[in-house]
Amino acid sequence: MKILSIHDLQIIRKRAEHHLSLREESNEKVSEKCCGLASGTTHLQILICGGTGCKASSSQGITENLQKAIERNGITDKVDVITVGCFGFCEKGPIVKIIPDNTFYTQVTPEDAEEIISEHIIGGRRIERLLYIDPKTEQTVSDSKHMDFYRKQLRIALRNCGFIDSENIEEYIAREGYFALADCLLNKQPADVIDIIKRSGLRGRGGGGFPTGLKWEFASKQVSNVKYVVCNADEGDPGAFMDRSIMEGDPHSIVEAMCICGYSIGSSKGLVYIRAEYPLAINRLKKAIEREYGLLGDHILGTDFSFDIEIRYGAGAFVCGEETALIHSMEGKRGEPTLKPPFPAESGYLGKPTNVNNVETLANIPIILTKGAEWFASIGTERSKGTKVFALAGKINNVGLIEVPMGTTLREVIYEIGGGIKGGKKFKAVQTGGPSGGCLTEKHLDTPIDFDNLLAAGSMMGSGGMIVMDEDDCMVSVARFYLDFTVEESCGKCTPCRIGNKRLLELLNKITEGRGTEKDLDTLATLGRVIKDTALCGLGQTSPNPVLSTLDNFRDEYLEHVRDKTCRAKQCKSLLTYTINPELCIGCHLCAKNCPADAISGLVRKPHVIHPEKCIKCGMCMARCKFKAILVC
Repeated sequence: MKILSIHDLQIIRKRAEHHLSLREESNEKVSEKCCGLASGTTHLQILICGGTGCKASSSQGITENLQKAIERNGITDKVDVITVGCFGFCEKGPIVKIIPDNTFYTQVTPEDAEEIISEHIIGGRRIERLLYIDPKTEQTVSDSKHMDFYRKQLRIALRNCGFIDSENIEEYIAREGYFALADCLLNKQPADVIDIIKRSGLRGRGGGGFPTGLKWEFASKQVSNVKYVVCNADEGDPGAFMDRSIMEGDPHSIVEAMCICGYSIGSSKGLVYIRAEYPLAINRLKKAIEREYGLLGDHILGTDFSFDIEIRYGAGAFVCGEETALIHSMEGKRGEPTLKPPFPAESGYLGKPTNVNNVETLANIPIILTKGAEWFASIGTERSKGTKVFALAGKINNVGLIEVPMGTTLREVIYEIGGGIKGGKKFKAVQTGGPSGGCLTEKHLDTPIDFDNLLAAGSMMGSGGMIVMDEDDCMVSVARFYLDFTVEESCGKCTPCRIGNKRLLELLNKITEGRGTEKDLDTLATLGRVIKDTALCGLGQTSPNPVLSTLDNFRDEYLEHVRDKTCRAKQCKSLLTYTINPELCIGCHLCAKNCPADAISGLVRKPHVIHPEKCIKCGMCMARCKFKAILVC
């Protein structure tokens, strides 16, 4: 295997740049017209989202059908079909983008492939029904640059996702890939690299927000003949898919960043800890660490620096997102956290100094070194530099993956990028930080998003989950849902988390079943604070956040549950009563036929009655009634 030099990298970049040049942002005039072959365009590229979400919606079938249609029409030399990473706009996937006119087709199916080739590629006519319709103006939008979803985003960690073929290393090199590593190896001392990362202000994106440069500096000062660089790709938050999308769409950025970290701290061994539930990310990561270009292994770029990467699989334990639990899992031990100090930088994997960063943190490293610390530090807020990737989900119109500068407000994210609440319903809360975060209300919508502001508001940044809730959500049930997840995922090592969270969950179950008292609310608050102060690791310390934040912001709902035994959102089954309105019931008997508990009686063509002592409150009667005669209160 030939070892590449910096000159070889430059040759590869020049060769691949022409292939990528079509994909660079076109000017307004180009994007306004449809650049099909009939219009004189000599070469086109069709980019298809190859992220997990779109693949689950048959994007692979779209790719295959496009290829077949191109072959049938004899235009294989004029059109390239390229699978790229996640575009982010998951609500409208699968997505197909035509280059060079930047036509952005949404919700494409395999059956649309033939029409895309015949109409757009050959005929030069856009397919109007596949274009995005702006819900505010009700006008079709052909170019993603003009969509509210993308307008306020700044893609740094996601810079290559949806742009390059993640399985083609030359496309990554054409986007300055591995040049940051080359510059470090040939022109910078390890201390210089660490100083740049420190000056950039980059903080860990895994949830803790610890300064990345400082973490690298601690590891570099340890004296050891063996050190390890670990990429934490164990993403366990419900509804979160930031790290997965980066690994699927831009795995080489992680490989390059790990090499740079290895050079900076004096390590030659890298480990990626990734959950086995991410097969697509694993496959693309495996291709990225192949050694065909000599950018891993011995004497990288002809220097004395050697670095190799191995993949280790996790079994999906949420607690293994905590770095000491992750390390124990990689060692083949039970995934349990340990008390710090010693920190992993002192004694980590196999007792050796270990630096652990999550995927998003590492994705920022190469571009910081390419564009400079001052460039990155100019983005964001005073204490939170750069951007943050969020998985926007829940009761929101534009579900997807977004990246915004630190300091962007929750209102901008929810109502501008997110397109507002589904069905025109009223916004109620947003959960940031995953199961360990807090629920923020309308009064927090103008809060700038950064590490400190979210903590001050009673929530946290976390790894980047952001779930929006509307008026139909019961906040007591929401708190119970997240706490149930935390109890299930607790490793059980420390008493506050193992037993305290179970007691919290029992109290919440009691309240949602109509057996709670006002004294229980005081117990919830006291116990939650004790768990936060005494649990061993971050999972236990933050697990009461959903309970405490909903108690603070939605105490009136808790009081309704314990005083009035009612649930305004009609989500707590035990507090519901189903009745039949005799004026609307025509006695069709459909509800009685579908009741699994035989709780409904009545004669045909006569009003029916629900017997509350038998009713299991499944809602089947309401779902089957065609005359809206079933009432729930």
